[in-house]
Amino acid sequence: MPKMKTKSAAKKRFSFTATGRVKVGPAGKRHGMIKRTAKFVRNTTGTMILSDSDAKIVKKYMPYDR
Repeated sequence: MPKMKTKSAAKKRFSFTATGRVKVGPAGKRHGMIKRTAKFVRNTTGTMILSDSDAKIVKKYMPYDR
């Protein structure tokens, strides 16, 4: 059986914690900050943990990163 391939887009965007949860940078922080509220800009710093339903999709794209 051949090896499964990791999606290149997924490995650039997601990483895993030691317990197997998926870390991701919050969306909406690339441009257009002038129209966003100060609270939104503040809350989208750093990284966040994906919800379980979204994490299940990401884990299919990265078969060996668990």
